[in-house]
Amino acid sequence: MVDLEEFRIQVREWLEDNCPESLRTPTPDGELIWGGKTPNFTFDDQRLWFERMRDKNWFCPTWAKEYGGAGLSSKENSVLESEMRKLKCRPPQINLGIWMLGPVLLKHGTEQQKQQFLKPMARGEVRWCQGFSEPNAGSDLASLRTSAQDMGDHYLVNGSKIWTSYGDKSDFMYALVRTDPAAPKHQGISLLLLDMHSDGVKTAPIHLISGKSSFCEVFFDNVKVPKDNLVGELNGGWQLAKELLQHERSAMSKFGEFQLPTHFDLMSLFNDYMPAPHTPSEQSLFYKAVEADMQEHAYNLTVQRLTQEMQAGINNFGLMSIMKLVHTEQEIIKFELLLDAMGYRALGWEDNNFTEQEQAINRAWLNSFSQAIAGGSSEVQLNIIAKRVLQLPENKGAQT
Repeated sequence: MVDLEEFRIQVREWLEDNCPESLRTPTPDGELIWGGKTPNFTFDDQRLWFERMRDKNWFCPTWAKEYGGAGLSSKENSVLESEMRKLKCRPPQINLGIWMLGPVLLKHGTEQQKQQFLKPMARGEVRWCQGFSEPNAGSDLASLRTSAQDMGDHYLVNGSKIWTSYGDKSDFMYALVRTDPAAPKHQGISLLLLDMHSDGVKTAPIHLISGKSSFCEVFFDNVKVPKDNLVGELNGGWQLAKELLQHERSAMSKFGEFQLPTHFDLMSLFNDYMPAPHTPSEQSLFYKAVEADMQEHAYNLTVQRLTQEMQAGINNFGLMSIMKLVHTEQEIIKFELLLDAMGYRALGWEDNNFTEQEQAINRAWLNSFSQAIAGGSSEVQLNIIAKRVLQLPENKGAQT
């Protein structure tokens, strides 16, 4: 049995020796490292940190060694995460496949799929995107129409997806497709793993009012997908989708936990623009900022607890919808407070009179509203919470 305190000392020493000083700060915009066939390193320390964590098998520390992990227990992984936070280590890579698809494949994938997909994923060699939402099938995901026709030795996929994050830069997609158009809409859906470099796949970036966007449209025109890329049972994709979406909501919280570009330190920035609140209105705004900062800290602590519960095998998927709802609403409040404190500096856009930080805050404010939609809108989360957490009755009208 591993002595956790001894393990903590070993982890701390390894991180001290291997995490470059330049990567012990919040990650600025443009310096995220995404796993994939061609990772984009902007300076040598990023490559060094990526390779050292990869070779340590700490991209997926709790996965079994035969699938590219380090075989750490949930308690050991908690120690690793805690020590990385203490040292303020940046994540060595961002990989949505690891955070979302990986847990589903570990549970439902065939041995062949685990060997084929998990190992490269665990080494950061493949970049994944999610193919769920479609035009007219966003919040009502079960209304999707992208089809996968059984052609004997392969499926033939036709249709389109929308709001696909980084679809133009990804190597593979995990996609929901309709495999039985005659079945009830929740029962005729399957989960396929699709090579984004296949013939017939096209992507088109979507530009937003906030500027540069990660979103894309993806089009499928007679795309051949091997039968072996079906995850789980044929027409059993809806249950897998629900599991995967809960992992997605958990993954979205990591962007705040690791202080990624979507994260701005509220009080530090607030003090930049309003260092000495004097008037009653300024003091009131300051108190609201302190309250929001405390709530964000409480949220991050709760995320850590829920992550540990998941690693211990406790089913808290319903609570992840609460966390997603709380986090996105907190982000909107935070940026509204920042803009109030900035005054006329909040008008900054693409103008030399405004700093890059001010322009970034304004773009993040606009983007915060989209986060209340991405991964399931706040309204959808409230329905899930009512049904799965509070177990309220369905379709019960008001009594008179």
